[in-house]
Amino acid sequence: MTNVYWLEQTEADVPAENDWLSPEETLLLSSLRFAKRRTDWRLGRWTAKRALAICLNVPDDRQTLAEIEIQAAPSGAPEVFLSTQPSAATLSLSHCSGKAISAVVTSAAALGCDLERIESHSDTFVADYFTAEEQALIARSSAADRSRLLALLWSGKESALKALHAGLRLDTRSVIVSLSDSSSSLNGWHPLRVRYTDDQVFHGWWQHAGDFVQTMVSAPPPDPPVRL
Repeated sequence: MTNVYWLEQTEADVPAENDWLSPEETLLLSSLRFAKRRTDWRLGRWTAKRALAICLNVPDDRQTLAEIEIQAAPSGAPEVFLSTQPSAATLSLSHCSGKAISAVVTSAAALGCDLERIESHSDTFVADYFTAEEQALIARSSAADRSRLLALLWSGKESALKALHAGLRLDTRSVIVSLSDSSSSLNGWHPLRVRYTDDQVFHGWWQHAGDFVQTMVSAPPPDPPVRL
């Protein structure tokens, strides 16, 4: 089993200054044209760096955080460097509506996390992005549970597509989310499973908090996520 650690932050947690970014990250930030994109990017980076500092057992002062650099691999997946040296840590991050989460494994693993706001969606959305199995599950849900279930299934897909280092370049119907009995929850987390192929399956966990659903998946299978 794999130990997955996670941290949540909000826009209010992010310092106004940028002295916790590396020179390369500062340059990348300045290249982002739109204010919302810059705000979301800073929130994601701040959350990820703070989580990494804790997991890598280094100080979380701004000077040290600036030495933790997150670069995009050719696939787009985040790669972690500490003082310009590659780190063994595996990172995934997600942000939504002024919140961000970051998941960290301190070893090599396929890892993905996602945060989704619970919102209503049309039948067309369901038909376009969900498999027949998932559509049948949605059809059996009550009206009160439908929006949460949609957010959960979508979030599970996003997490698995991140673990595959593919993102939305893959058809969302190429990954199939299945849920276990909610009575098997541990510390508020409920198990889920996402199948990509018969030979490639991700196991993970989901939880519902307020207006949000979050999911985390990995291979090897993870224990319930540990909040930092």
